[in-house]
Amino acid sequence: YIGALGARVICDNIPGLVNKQRQLCQRYPDIMQSVGEGAKEWIRECQHQFRHHRWNCSTLDRDHTVFGRVMLRSSREAAFVYAISSAGVVYAITRACSQGDLKACGCDPLKRGRAKDERGEFDWGGCSDNINYGIRFAKAFVDAKEKKVKDARALMNLHNNRCGRMAVKRFLKLECKCHGVSGSCTLRTCWLAMSDFRKTGDYLRKKYNGAIQVIMNQDGTGFTVANKNFRKPTKTDLVYFENSPDYCVMDKSAGSLGTAGRVCNKMSRGTDGCEVMCCGRGYDTTRVTRVTKCECKFHWCCAVRCKECEDTVDVHTCKAPKRAEWLDQT
Repeated sequence: YIGALGARVICDNIPGLVNKQRQLCQRYPDIMQSVGEGAKEWIRECQHQFRHHRWNCSTLDRDHTVFGRVMLRSSREAAFVYAISSAGVVYAITRACSQGDLKACGCDPLKRGRAKDERGEFDWGGCSDNINYGIRFAKAFVDAKEKKVKDARALMNLHNNRCGRMAVKRFLKLECKCHGVSGSCTLRTCWLAMSDFRKTGDYLRKKYNGAIQVIMNQDGTGFTVANKNFRKPTKTDLVYFENSPDYCVMDKSAGSLGTAGRVCNKMSRGTDGCEVMCCGRGYDTTRVTRVTKCECKFHWCCAVRCKECEDTVDVHTCKAPKRAEWLDQT
């Protein structure tokens, strides 16, 4: 009783949920806990993928949208965030099912009996990840918000949510254990397991790079490409409507935090290079002394002793825009 009451209080106080999400939250409080853990994971992954970019997937404290106004624009960044967050929910729920943390699901019940792959026959055994349960729950929970409104942005979000969910399934792999004389593979027991979430992150990052700009078709049921020279988006392509801001200066209306104070790499010609990161405004250089462990030696038995070495390096950070230029934008 207290558990049910507690779930109701907690679910009623999560900002931004629609009715159907609240109901699912109250019915499955243990799954919601997994979704919360999953959120930390996909935000970390997003920040890893964009760590060298002007938009670095930064989160805002005390903002229930997590990314603030950047999500209001139908940009390729918003497309990526919807895809990776849906993927994160699938991943977290599926993993919790396999670990026995949830009442509603366990290992994949369909992976029983014998099966075959290119190496021959095997027996299903172990605990196969129940990805279909993860996908079904993520679809019901995450898509509920978009199904409340039937507009172009909701359609875009639903499409990108699906891309994210299917990306996790793409990296399921067959893991096997050999049985027989001295481990010879005369008999194999196999199960399906999800790959590391990094693979999903890398894949969706490539999809972000190749995201396709679209417009709504006339009957409002789908998309057509904004530029006729580009191919039509498939179910695995991320789609977006609006061009991104350049994220060079702070622009609250676009959700851009700007790049003033960001560390850049003076030697790089890529997106993390000072020229690109600082948008041509130049950079400041600070000499920083770092203390690291060095000349470590193993002493019998059993300790490792190290010296402390001081190392002086130059750290380059982007200059802020000139005041007048900054005021124009905010």
